[in-house]
Amino acid sequence: MTDGALADRSESWDVVDSSDLHRDGWVVALRADQVRTPDGAVARRLVLEHPGAAVVLAVDDAERVFVLQQYRHAAGRRFVEIPAGLCDGDPGEEPLEVARRELREEAQLQATEWTHLTSSYASPGISAEVQHLYLARGLSAADRGDFELHHEEADMTTRWVAFAELYDAVLAGQVADGPVVQCVLLARALALVGGGER
Repeated sequence: MTDGALADRSESWDVVDSSDLHRDGWVVALRADQVRTPDGAVARRLVLEHPGAAVVLAVDDAERVFVLQQYRHAAGRRFVEIPAGLCDGDPGEEPLEVARRELREEAQLQATEWTHLTSSYASPGISAEVQHLYLARGLSAADRGDFELHHEEADMTTRWVAFAELYDAVLAGQVADGPVVQCVLLARALALVGGGER
């Protein structure tokens, strides 16, 4: 535990001009801002607007994790992932509610125990996207409701894997999806899953 002296802090440089490079009805938009730096210069910065996401590491009583494998076109890979979804639903919807919804829709599960692992900025050099990471325990079956899988989601496969196997795959670099890596390492470091020693 630190004394709090080492911490990120809020700061904002003046935006002297802003223009959209791409904006439509989809989730993200891209804009170009002209910002005034502390020394008085003006610099162009691209900003990818993103609503953020909630991510769920769902672990059952046998220390197994619900994973899915899904194709991601931008990276040209089929990733081992965990349930996740965008925070772009109802106005005022909290990240935990997004996590609950995604666990139900993607895994057909619900949980009685929720632990917020952390919230982290995915790529702050270009976006203010925040990923809210949760551990879900006390799992049971749930109905997907009227949610239908489309596009990449319709092609995804799901299975249960031992937490120890997933942890080893993360350490070996075989599983490289950022939120999965963070959730697994945080759950292990906090001794919430997998015990404290190897």
